[in-house]
Amino acid sequence: MSTQMTGAQMVIQALKDQGVDTVFGYPGGAVLPIYDELFQQSEIKHILVRHEQAATHAAEGYARSTGKPGVVLVTSGPGATNAVTGITDALMDSIPMVVLSGQVPTFMIGNDAFQEADTVGITRPCTKHNWLVKETDTLSDTIHQAFHVATHGRPGPVLVDIPKDVQFASGTYTPPAKAKTKHYQPRVKGDIDAITAMVELMETAERPIFYTGGGVINSGPAATQLLGEFVAATGFPITSTLMGLGSYPASGESWVGMLGMHGLYEANLAMHGCDVMINIGARFDDRITGRVADFSPNSKKIHIDIDPSSINKSIHVDVPIIGDVAHVLEDALRIWKARGRKVNKEGLAKWWAQIEEWRAVRCLSFKNSETTIKPQYALQRLEALTKDHPKRYIATEVGQHQMWAAQYLGFDEPNRWMTSGGLGTMGYGFPASIGVQVAHPDALVINVAGEASWLMNMQEMGTAIQYMLPVKQFILNNERLGMVRQWQELLHGERYSHSWSDALPDFVKLAEAFGAKGILCDDPKNLDDAIMEMLDYDGPVLFDCLVEKHENCFPMIPSGAPHNEMLLGEAETQGVIGNKGAVLV
Repeated sequence: MSTQMTGAQMVIQALKDQGVDTVFGYPGGAVLPIYDELFQQSEIKHILVRHEQAATHAAEGYARSTGKPGVVLVTSGPGATNAVTGITDALMDSIPMVVLSGQVPTFMIGNDAFQEADTVGITRPCTKHNWLVKETDTLSDTIHQAFHVATHGRPGPVLVDIPKDVQFASGTYTPPAKAKTKHYQPRVKGDIDAITAMVELMETAERPIFYTGGGVINSGPAATQLLGEFVAATGFPITSTLMGLGSYPASGESWVGMLGMHGLYEANLAMHGCDVMINIGARFDDRITGRVADFSPNSKKIHIDIDPSSINKSIHVDVPIIGDVAHVLEDALRIWKARGRKVNKEGLAKWWAQIEEWRAVRCLSFKNSETTIKPQYALQRLEALTKDHPKRYIATEVGQHQMWAAQYLGFDEPNRWMTSGGLGTMGYGFPASIGVQVAHPDALVINVAGEASWLMNMQEMGTAIQYMLPVKQFILNNERLGMVRQWQELLHGERYSHSWSDALPDFVKLAEAFGAKGILCDDPKNLDDAIMEMLDYDGPVLFDCLVEKHENCFPMIPSGAPHNEMLLGEAETQGVIGNKGAVLV
């Protein structure tokens, strides 16, 4: 039996049928019919942000912490263009998101009408797919397709542009079961011959390593469980990209730390010196590979990815496997067990001995201070005081603090770490933490921030207050654009061009102006008490932690250098190792 309803009613019904419980948005003229329908129901909660970019980042935080798609509702013109940064961020980091944008009436499209923009044209490069709906009868089917595309295959953002007259007009509603989705069915089962070839390489490998990425987390709980079982059974070392943190426990016996531009010394050298690399759900991005020509030169490379376009895009691999991580790992584990659970025990023992030598360098060592808070120390104390919380979620902004957080905070579970990886979007963390807190009201949600990055979406403190979201903003305030300043010091002759602000706010007063709690700490002796005060407060907190202004984040691979050439900071000054790192011979 067909159901007649208006386009605006279809939008709400489609969201309900897709299991949506939260929408992040900002109203405007071109979406008022949809907002009117939102007002007349109680199943879907709407979170009113203060800027559309924040809506997309909040939806990313919601999606990343739940595994469900984040949903955004914005108006036409500037509403849609303001959302582009977050949409692009979600595309780069494979975050499922459905953006519903209003559009001027169909008969006005192309006439430069008030708040008109070519939203489909603008967002075509930064979405998995997008649609302009010109007929109400096709609206519900299109929305169901959008959810299917966003969540199947490699996850990502999609956009549905809905003209205002389509929202007012009536049409026939199509339920999800009848939506046209068969045209997009990504391959999830890997080729058995390729998986067998992978197992054969693993059986004889002397220096193997699992290299994991966000694709493991996107594949779901089964993937992380199977990965943990595979690592435990083989005894292979495992490393991860920034986006893959939590796919294997940081407390696990085989964990060698994050790799990449600011990854651990032992992780980067293990990647450089391995003879068999098993890439699971990572995309060989430039922050991992360094100079491509010198990336892991003596290894056989295996790449498991659901996105065919990621295979051989930047690094040639010997065994490509297209499929969903969970399905491929299930088959690989079954085949490996059936073939006798073989590993090269002698080679593996020598390999671990070498890794332990690299680990002894203690690449995260730093010289602490009794008078000034070092940013590394601040995060060590934050980790110590929060790691046992059963529901801790960490978001970050982008910069030095982000890399320190990845280095000093440990994640034993997936979906607990929200950060902007591929796009590196300053202003991401605060709204992302709001999205996480909305999804997990009883959780401890902390955004590790830099003062410059946090200020980019500071207006969202109003959102946190309005919805009584007890998000904790932990600002490592060095009064600098820290990562920019570091590069200027190391790579640009200490010419500090516009890498600081002479007009920072009093963050305590700023918090209080919004109705939140502000905390200032500038003494290492008071740090623990101040952190506990932040944790004990039942509401939003803005913690201004004044840290050493010129601290650099190490290890660091200079841009364009191979990934075995690392600057090691404190380890170098102690004479442990030279700044060229070491090459496994």
